[in-house]
Amino acid sequence: EVQLVESGGGLVQPGGSLRLSCTVSGFTFDDYTMGWFRQAPGKEREGVSYIMTNEGNTGYTDSVKGRFTISSDSAKNTIYLQMNSVKPEDAGVYYCAPVIFLQIGAASPMDVMRNAFDVWGRGTPVTVST
Repeated sequence: EVQLVESGGGLVQPGGSLRLSCTVSGFTFDDYTMGWFRQAPGKEREGVSYIMTNEGNTGYTDSVKGRFTISSDSAKNTIYLQMNSVKPEDAGVYYCAPVIFLQIGAASPMDVMRNAFDVWGRGTPVTVST
């Protein structure tokens, strides 16, 4: 059974930092690219970042480039999202998932990134406020 447990969210001031974690089980971690998604109130869930766990290659949506850093620890079956210089538009519930890409080599990988198993965890909420 695939299980995804996100944590680390909370209230952060604009310009502040948070580190999200996601621990997974039920599949072979190194066999999958892992991704972070987020869903803001009233909006659709969107891809934020991915990491190829066996290679370390990463990708980010344009709005977080230079501010967010994704990483992974295969020994712990865990991925992380370091969020720096957080902006109000970063608020939402953050989810992780093993991912697939509907199109290889797409100009915008986030647009074609999907949850490989269509199983979601509860997510971890990020609130950005003074």
